[in-house]
Amino acid sequence: MKYKKTLAELKKVAIHWWPKELEAIVAKQSVIPKLLETQDQFISVLKLAGDSPEQIFNVINAGSIAPNLFLKHLIVLADYGGEPIKRLGSEFLDIFITTNKGEKPYFDYRFKGSAQRYTFKALPVKGLSNTKLSIDGEAIVQARELDDLLKDMIMLLLHGATSNASDLAGLDRCDIGGLLGDAAAIDRYVREKYIHVSRITTGASANSLGQIAQVYVADYLRSNLDESYIVLSNGKIKLKGYDKTDGMPFDVVVSRKNKLVGVEVSFQVTSNSVIERKAALAETRIDLMRREGHFIAYVLDGAGNFSRTAAIATLCQSSDCTVAYSDAELLTLVDFIRGKLDDSIR
Repeated sequence: MKYKKTLAELKKVAIHWWPKELEAIVAKQSVIPKLLETQDQFISVLKLAGDSPEQIFNVINAGSIAPNLFLKHLIVLADYGGEPIKRLGSEFLDIFITTNKGEKPYFDYRFKGSAQRYTFKALPVKGLSNTKLSIDGEAIVQARELDDLLKDMIMLLLHGATSNASDLAGLDRCDIGGLLGDAAAIDRYVREKYIHVSRITTGASANSLGQIAQVYVADYLRSNLDESYIVLSNGKIKLKGYDKTDGMPFDVVVSRKNKLVGVEVSFQVTSNSVIERKAALAETRIDLMRREGHFIAYVLDGAGNFSRTAAIATLCQSSDCTVAYSDAELLTLVDFIRGKLDDSIR
C-alpha cells in the first residue's frame, strides 16, 4: 500500500467538503462551508428566475437547494443577520402600514423598471428570528419546505432595497433582486460578495472547525487501534535539536512502546494561511522526527486547502503518510500506524 501521496494523488481521493455525518456539528460553528458548497446551486436559481418577481418560488421548488439554505445565502450577502431580523419582527406593523382595516401588509418595489407590489403571506409572526427561519445551527442542514414565511423573507431580501420600506427596515443592501435572470451580473455580484464574506467570517471559525476535524481523526484512531496504542490530541514529542524543551506540538500523537507517529490534521473549505504555516515547518519537522526514529502523517482535505497547491505539495513531500478525510483514507492511516508501531506485523 502506498502511504506517501503526491498532490495529484491526494486530490483525486479527497472529499473537499465536510462529510454528512459532521455537517450538523460544523454548522454550529460556521455556516460558511455549507454556503460555499451550495453556491453554484444558489446562483443557478437566481439566473433562472428573471421572468417575473415571484418566479423565484417555482425555481427553488424545482431545484436542489433547500429553501431555508437559499434564504441564508441572501441574508449573508445582504449582511442582514439576527439582530435586524428580530427588529424587523418586533417593529413590523410600524414599518408596513396598511390604510384599510383588515388589509394584509405589503410593500411596493421596482422590478426591471416597473412598479410591483408584494402582499405578505405569513408576516407578521411572533418571535421572528434565525431559529424561526431554520437558518442557524443544525437546522441549516435540514431542508425545510418553501412555506409562506420563507417566501415573505426571500422577497424582502431580494427586493427590499427598492421598496418603500427600505430605510425603515434597514433593507438598503437587499438589492440582488434587480439582477434576476442576468447571468453575468449575478456571477460577478455573488462571487465578489462571497470573497468579502469569507474574509470577515471564516477567520474566527477556522480554529474551531480545525478542532472538529482533529477530534474526529483522534476518535477514529482510538476506535480502530487496540488499547496498546495511546492516542493523544494536542500532544507533544520531545526531540533533540528542537528549540522548545516541552516538545514539538502535533494535532494528534499516537504512541506504542517507544515509537511515535505525529499526525497533523487540516480540513479547510475556505482558503486561509493555516496550511501555509504548516508547510513552512514541514521539512524541519520530518527531519527532526526521522533522526529519532519517529514518523509524521498528514490528514489533508478541503476545497480551501487545495487552492494552496504549493503548500499541499510541500506537505506531501515532507511526510511519511498523507491521506484525505474519508473513512477509506483514514483506514489507510490506521494501517500505516500499525505497520510502523507494531513490531509483530513487520
